[in-house]
Amino acid sequence: MTRQKIDRCSGTCLAVKEHRACALPPMWRVVLLNDDYTTMDFVVFVLRKLFGKTCEEAEKLMLEVHQTGRGIAGVYVKDVAESLAARAMHLAKDNGFPFRCLVERQE
Repeated sequence: MTRQKIDRCSGTCLAVKEHRACALPPMWRVVLLNDDYTTMDFVVFVLRKLFGKTCEEAEKLMLEVHQTGRGIAGVYVKDVAESLAARAMHLAKDNGFPFRCLVERQE
């Protein structure tokens, strides 16, 4: 937004540009859910292929999902989180697994 200001010394009109702080977009978590049929190897594969996890990170997160029933694969802007969750479930369906994940707003 631009507004005008008069310079007191010269009497000329100056254009002053105001800067407004931009708020960061809300972030969303992709949460993996445990089930009794999807293999641990497949979950590790998804975490590495879609979420860019290292082998060690993927195995640790897979065990967390297995032991607690859920685990956070990553935190993203909404469009990216929804896209990754959909791709993960589509990949699971193509491979015959009932694997599920959901997207939750980060507080």
